[in-house]
Amino acid sequence: MSQNTNPLFDNLARLMTDAAGVASSARREVDTLVKSQIERLLRDADVVTREEFEAVREMAVLAREENEKLSTRILALEAKLGTSSKS
Repeated sequence: MSQNTNPLFDNLARLMTDAAGVASSARREVDTLVKSQIERLLRDADVVTREEFEAVREMAVLAREENEKLSTRILALEAKLGTSSKS
């Protein structure tokens, strides 16, 4: 069986394929542009990164734990001496 193709349909299919490729490229370009603009705005706004936030958060947790240990130790020492720093 031979297959007859209509050049109009071939051209239309090629045009649609090309249009889809152009639209996909344009979308990627817009995505890249938007992402770079957002990154620039965040950098200019001096917003911290997630890694910086997590590092400072961990430091705060460790400082709080150390503070609680020292408070407990002070209370124990005051109990031994029979004094209190609370006035």
